[in-house]
Amino acid sequence: MRRLVFAGLAVLAVLVAVIAWRLLGPDASAPAAKAKGAGMGGAGRPIPVTIVPAARRDMPIYLDGLGTVQAYKTVTVHSRIDGQLVSVDFKEGQDVKAGDPLAHLDERTYRAQFDQAAATRDKDQAQLEAAKRDLDRYIGLKDRVTGQSVDTQRALVKQLEATVRADQAAVENARTMLSYTVITASFDGRTGIRQVDEGNIVHASDSSGLVVLTQVQPISVLFTLPQQDLPLIMRQTETLPVLAMAADGKTLIDRGQLELVDNQIDSTTGTIRLKAVMPNAERRLWPGGFVNVRLLVTTVKDGIVVPAPAVQRGPQGSYAFVVKDDKTVEMRALKVTQVEADVALIAEGLAEGERVVSEGAGKLQAGARVADAADRAARQRGDAEPPAPEGKPAGPPP
Repeated sequence: MRRLVFAGLAVLAVLVAVIAWRLLGPDASAPAAKAKGAGMGGAGRPIPVTIVPAARRDMPIYLDGLGTVQAYKTVTVHSRIDGQLVSVDFKEGQDVKAGDPLAHLDERTYRAQFDQAAATRDKDQAQLEAAKRDLDRYIGLKDRVTGQSVDTQRALVKQLEATVRADQAAVENARTMLSYTVITASFDGRTGIRQVDEGNIVHASDSSGLVVLTQVQPISVLFTLPQQDLPLIMRQTETLPVLAMAADGKTLIDRGQLELVDNQIDSTTGTIRLKAVMPNAERRLWPGGFVNVRLLVTTVKDGIVVPAPAVQRGPQGSYAFVVKDDKTVEMRALKVTQVEADVALIAEGLAEGERVVSEGAGKLQAGARVADAADRAARQRGDAEPPAPEGKPAGPPP
């Protein structure tokens, strides 16, 4: 019985020793150390990343704002005289040219007034001509006519000349009033909704008018920018380009120029209003709509640029992982001027040719060892090629 007990205790001791050796032996800590080394980039396997060099290129500097589209010109078309609306000569939403008739009023009363004024002028003109002939006759008689008669006749001529001039002014006034019976477009534009129908009596004092005419080619865009951007805008001596962008911020709608910088800053918002003019050749901009506006203020020549994903954000600001000669990385603080089209313009922190990590930075920390994923993939493709036959150069099969 004792032999069986001792045998059982011996077997149990051996099992305990084997388990302890497996748990506490030298190989137990190898996987953890290997994982730690790989994560730190130390003695472990290098972390595959994409490495790109910092380069020099011209970089545009844009200021972005939200804009409102407005018609370049807007006019509420009114009648200048009172009368019955005989005809409406436009369709709602029609494009019209300057001088095109929009409506006609009853002209009979104004035509009669014009004819009356013209007749009065002709009558007085005939009297003036008779008075001039009498004056010439009196002057030709010389001593046989008293000087008083000559002076009286000369005064009558001047009086009739003034009367004719007044008559001519009355004729011009009547002609003008008659022309007002035809209501025309004052500029090229697009008509809106008709406000009154033919047959109605319209008055010069009507507030609604006949129709609203707007000019949409070209068209205006009003937008605001922070007052801090004003010195940069005012330093430019040339006309600044303006881009109208769609809501996605990538699709270009139209391209124009800055026309106006407002003469005061809005004290409630701390912004400055600006006005741009767009040709709107395709009519993609419409009054009342909202667009994203990009104002090109300058272009930095030969600036240091890197891909935007290479710039990381941390509690201390922007930084990038810079690859050193020994294939380890360091965290380098950066000063970023602008990010445009996935390219970041670096003001401070990088020099031309320095290599930075553009992809795979999420796995890194300072001192980690890295390998360029592109080089690694190229090597793997090269290793996969079959060995060249003896006496023939290596390369792809013919």
